[in-house]
Amino acid sequence: MTTVVTTATTSGAVLAHEKGDLILRAGPILVEPREDSSSIRVDSPELGYVAGAKVGVGNNVQLGLTATYMLTDQIGVEVLAATPFKHDVYAAGAIAGVGKLGSTKHLPPTVSVQYYLPFPEDKFQPYVGAGINYTIFFQEDTTGTLTDSIGVLASLAETPVSGVTATSTDLELDDSVGASLQLGFDYAITDKFGINAAAWWIDIDTEATVTAETNAGTVTATTDVKIDPWVYFISASYKF
Repeated sequence: MTTVVTTATTSGAVLAHEKGDLILRAGPILVEPREDSSSIRVDSPELGYVAGAKVGVGNNVQLGLTATYMLTDQIGVEVLAATPFKHDVYAAGAIAGVGKLGSTKHLPPTVSVQYYLPFPEDKFQPYVGAGINYTIFFQEDTTGTLTDSIGVLASLAETPVSGVTATSTDLELDDSVGASLQLGFDYAITDKFGINAAAWWIDIDTEATVTAETNAGTVTATTDVKIDPWVYFISASYKF
């Protein structure tokens, strides 16, 4: 015991959490995509790329939840969850003025291994983390604007076709698996209650596919989208 106390006093570093602690956090969470996409490609019929025609993805705020279990005094495993995010998908690049093309919902479960840094203040506990994310896209919807734009895309493709008119469209986004990086801190108000702030960078890549029924038959178009969002979380915490 004497050795432990002497070491902690000498180093000036203390730890706010201990092995076996379970820390629950809840609060608003913002997903801010830093997206980029390939040019839209008309695959069927094979008309090729529409040069510079891209898509963008909007921000969204939901209720975020995390649970961390401390494997040691300094290493924890965290699970991030949230209520479903809803993002608008809009035209970008050469077709930026077209407007909203659709929307999608997603769930972003993320598992991280965290390292809690010794710090000379027992109430303040910074940490870093790295992990893996699985993003599930669902409830993709399209707008009339997208339906009206199919003919324009066909006419601007590498092998242009004019006179195409769409009557309906469907949007599908592939699920994504990618790495995540994290930094954050806990601040203890009491032995049990505290506040937290955290940020993640998450690698999210997806292929968006639009299927349109037209007067010329079924037309499909795709684009590869790197969403790669920054995620910001402010929360209240409780430690068991």
